[in-house]
Amino acid sequence: MTPDEPKEDGKLGLKSRMKPGLDRAKAVAMKMKPPKPKFPDEPPPGPTRPSFWRSPLRGPWLTSFLGSALLPLIIICAVTGFLSHAAYNPSLGDNSFFPDGPVDFNFYFFSWPTAPPFLYAVTQGLHVISGVIAIPILFAKLWSVMPKLFEWPPLKSASHFFERISLALLVGGSLFVFFTGVLNTQVYYPWPFSFVPAHYYAAFIFIAALTLHVSLKIPTIRKAIREKGIVKPLGDDLKHTIPEPYVEGSTAALEPDKPTISRRAMLATVGAASVGVGVMMAGQVVGGPFRRLALLAPHGTQLNHGPNGFQINKTAEAVGITADETGAGWRLRLAGGEMVKLTRDDLLAMPQHTYDLPIACVEGWSTTQSWSGVRLSDLAERAGAPGASEVLVESLQTGGSFSSATLSSGQISNDKSLLALKVNGVDLSLDHGYPARVIVPAAPGVHCTKWVNSMKFQAA
Repeated sequence: MTPDEPKEDGKLGLKSRMKPGLDRAKAVAMKMKPPKPKFPDEPPPGPTRPSFWRSPLRGPWLTSFLGSALLPLIIICAVTGFLSHAAYNPSLGDNSFFPDGPVDFNFYFFSWPTAPPFLYAVTQGLHVISGVIAIPILFAKLWSVMPKLFEWPPLKSASHFFERISLALLVGGSLFVFFTGVLNTQVYYPWPFSFVPAHYYAAFIFIAALTLHVSLKIPTIRKAIREKGIVKPLGDDLKHTIPEPYVEGSTAALEPDKPTISRRAMLATVGAASVGVGVMMAGQVVGGPFRRLALLAPHGTQLNHGPNGFQINKTAEAVGITADETGAGWRLRLAGGEMVKLTRDDLLAMPQHTYDLPIACVEGWSTTQSWSGVRLSDLAERAGAPGASEVLVESLQTGGSFSSATLSSGQISNDKSLLALKVNGVDLSLDHGYPARVIVPAAPGVHCTKWVNSMKFQAA
């Protein structure tokens, strides 16, 4: 027998052309390689069977339409969310894309600006409004793809694996991001983790899964739009609502029931829900007479009267601030080139400036009031650090989130950045930060520190 003739290996039961130098161990390993998992041909009873899903509305066109409506809202929400991260880290050198992580990557390439003063109110308002508008559409989209979550067999190929992974991450990521975001708008945090970083990092997972899912589904979307058009099915009333043809692996029903609602009516209902929650959220963003529509506002549709009668997220009592701490013995400690202690009367004796500036919070609400006080740039000069590169502002509040904040050089130098002593012509109330609080144009509300105790300026 020559080396090129077929040879039978009795131990392996392997017939091959054994060339000189073929590693026998490799042949053994090939023989012992475990087989691919094999699932039963017949799916178990329940949602894994195509006959379980009977809605005549589901199908590639409906899913594609809902996804197309959802995508621009998600883009707006994502972009403004990442801008919010930039606002929370206003200095260029501190603006890492992955805060407190192992990778220090400055993605933004800019310091957060202070003009226009309403910038953060607009970007965060768009973030919250686009997010809540997307929720009814998101739920409708999840409903439309529900059969894919129970598809049988669970794994068919590599592309099918990536599709299912992207779908699982997309569903899980979207529910987490939107659920935590909605509770944040209500200033309600029933979880043990910090909202901001958890929401921020979950957004990465969601956006990555969405990108993968859309790239995998482009052929399906193109086919659905090519066959049925973009809006043509919306012209069908209930009588002319025809189920999309069933194709293995699609979301269309194998044995559809008779329709009880047209696709047009279903999408109109979803759209009306989106517009409704969007208007209610916009009421607390825009304020004024529109606040009556802000049924989702955590502070109610009506506010207290008087110069200090506007929104309060964090009361003095809630964080343990007492009148004794803010009374005659209170001193503002300034640090820079020298150490300075100032009473409230000392601050009132300095040049006073008044500006109409908004406070805009991550929850989406904003309010514009008339603030009076001392410019931060004047305080930096008083501390012996003119043109300071940054300042650490610390509150009398001990512990908890945002008891201190770091402001950038641009925020210090802006003429409208104040250590406010009065609002709307009267002294700040204790809940609004008496004896002094920071007001910086275009800054997140949590960076407008209340009950200021010290300011530590870093020389340029």
